[in-house]
Amino acid sequence: MNIKEELLALQDISYTDFQAKLIPNIPRDLFIGVRVPELRKLAKRIADEAETSKFLRDLPHKYYDENMLHGILISEMKDYDTCIEAVDEFLHYIDNLAVCDIISPKIFKKNKTKLLEKIKEWAASEKEYTCRFGIEMLMSHFLDYDFKPEYLEIPLSINSEEYYVKMMIAWFFATVLVKQWDMAIKYIEVQHLDIWTHNKAIQKARESKRITSKQKEYLKSLKI
Repeated sequence: MNIKEELLALQDISYTDFQAKLIPNIPRDLFIGVRVPELRKLAKRIADEAETSKFLRDLPHKYYDENMLHGILISEMKDYDTCIEAVDEFLHYIDNLAVCDIISPKIFKKNKTKLLEKIKEWAASEKEYTCRFGIEMLMSHFLDYDFKPEYLEIPLSINSEEYYVKMMIAWFFATVLVKQWDMAIKYIEVQHLDIWTHNKAIQKARESKRITSKQKEYLKSLKI
């Protein structure tokens, strides 16, 4: 089995053009053009193949689609320590939003105590997508039944001008407003965030169907 050949066999030229327009920082010739559902099917089929282990070690990859497949394969790993090692290695090579956001390891849900320490480490990184990934994992795993107000200090401690980091922090606070309104609104009221992120968090929260009309009007009054 040759993974690159498997990807080429799934190529959709029209999708290649679409993806290249969405991610302009990557040259057009580095897109094969494989749709995400097909990548997920391929990942399930090859997860236990010997060639896959070699593929995961063979960094950096050439093609965007290889990186997307890599992120999906990591997300399917069943051993926490192996998964963390693979994530840490792969984060060094991520250079776009889509690959960063495709990584969502299922095993993280069963190891949240250890995960929180890794999240703090990732969030403190000066690398744009490593930092973004850390905040995304915090948002994905720590805003529900085991939420603690202190978790909000993690994104607040970040001092970054990177667009995708600031957008992730805005998305994080918009989600906290949905899930933990009473705590989150205090941070919005006292303007703990920079102006751009503050306003973007309000915008994204007001776009949510899970925020009441009354809450949306109040948020509107808090825009700077």
